[in-house]
Amino acid sequence: MSRIDQMAPMVPVLLLAAFALAVLVPGKAAGSRVDDEKAVAALDTAYQAAVERNDADTMDRILADDMVLVVGKGTVYTKADLIRSARDRDAIYEKQVEIEDSQKVRVWGDTAVVTAKLWLKGSQKGQSFDRKLWFSDTYVRTKDGWKYVFGQSSIALPNEP
Repeated sequence: MSRIDQMAPMVPVLLLAAFALAVLVPGKAAGSRVDDEKAVAALDTAYQAAVERNDADTMDRILADDMVLVVGKGTVYTKADLIRSARDRDAIYEKQVEIEDSQKVRVWGDTAVVTAKLWLKGSQKGQSFDRKLWFSDTYVRTKDGWKYVFGQSSIALPNEP
């Protein structure tokens, strides 16, 4: 077996590693619009997964220090509020996922907006919840990479048939 044939199984792994570095390495110069869209999409999906796991450390890395979230009922949360809630496990999530094919990323230079439909299911303070809502998350490119700076969500959507 030639050396090239021996390396062939490694190609998918190397491509995945290269993509991960492009997305996660801070301080990268602006890439193409498509690359930026993919990077922000992956970052927002990773953020939703971190919330689902109450992974405060990952949330802390993704959120800008002055980040603000405004939810459908009008409550405003800061980064500190969200991190504290994750550490205290205020909510236990069974699901905190974007509905398949609902995510759309739009990039304008160093600003990106993610819009998607989110499914939240779990419990908080002994009360279970199961709802879907729309959200928009705004990211800004910084010297440390893309940071989540502002989020806004709708009220819970009516139950679907």
